[in-house]
Amino acid sequence: MTDAPGRGGLEGRTADGAGLDGRVADGAGLDGRVADAVADHWVDRLAPRGARPYLRLARIERPIGWWLLVLPCWWSAALAATRAGAPWPDPWHLLLFLVGAVAMRGAGSTYNDIADRDLDAQVARTRSRPLPSGQVRTRAAAAFLVAQALVGLAVLLQFNGGAILIGLCSLLPVAIYPFMKRVMSMPQAVLGLAFSWGALMGWAAVFGRLDPPALLLYAGTVAWVIGYDTIYAVQDIEDDEIAGIRSSARLFGPHLRALVGLSYGLAALCVALAVRGAGVGLLAWLGVAAFAAHLGWQVLRLHPRDGRAALALFRSNREAGLILFAGLAADTLAHGWMP
Repeated sequence: MTDAPGRGGLEGRTADGAGLDGRVADGAGLDGRVADAVADHWVDRLAPRGARPYLRLARIERPIGWWLLVLPCWWSAALAATRAGAPWPDPWHLLLFLVGAVAMRGAGSTYNDIADRDLDAQVARTRSRPLPSGQVRTRAAAAFLVAQALVGLAVLLQFNGGAILIGLCSLLPVAIYPFMKRVMSMPQAVLGLAFSWGALMGWAAVFGRLDPPALLLYAGTVAWVIGYDTIYAVQDIEDDEIAGIRSSARLFGPHLRALVGLSYGLAALCVALAVRGAGVGLLAWLGVAAFAAHLGWQVLRLHPRDGRAALALFRSNREAGLILFAGLAADTLAHGWMP
């Protein structure tokens, strides 16, 4: 699926950010470096020159995208394991979700860049990307998209029939998301529908169906995505205004912090209802509480005109998601070892 929420979406625009020293590449020079890519990454130093533009299309140097895609899968797998009485989340499922997240995030990023190539050419930060800069032709990018999608399909086919059908349904929100930025004031809602699909998949992979805990977890994840993608979009508010790109950061305006807080509050509430429905124990509840506290901390630190801080807050959602997964997985293990 995607990489960074916002204009390019988790499927495309998310910069995993600059390096530890805050530097990003200066532009598309002779070596084809991209202005919003991570500076001095192994893609620029070690990858064959001809492969570099394709690796950048897949955002291979920006792991935050696939982390945010795989975490809801893992949450759902842990909840399903608890409900099923399993001693731990299925390790094979967790690995499949990881491989699928990397592949589909790359496919989504590539698809998003194909759809956004004209818009990207209008923004200083993105005009040096492989497609608007001419490093990759649209037809070659489309072929690369198909190759990544086939890897995702191969992963999906390892699951039961119910999970396969549910997984295929995710293609609809993924397909329409890039175009919603042109017609919706809050395209993050559609992004949330697409990027949260893993919250359904972990449950379906165990039971072959969807039950209330999975649906509640999905609703909470959608609200989480809307919140963190709004934070991400803060860094591009000015460019988005010039290019006419819509985002929830622009829509929320002076109420940005309050409405991100509302999104995060709904996320925490729905997740809590989901874990309650799955019959979890104390460790899972501790994970939910820590997850909610992390989201609250993000809201307190959010400033509507501080793009650098917004990017750091956005990236911190990996830690928030891992905290929740640790609580859910630990609770499953504790149940599994109890007599």
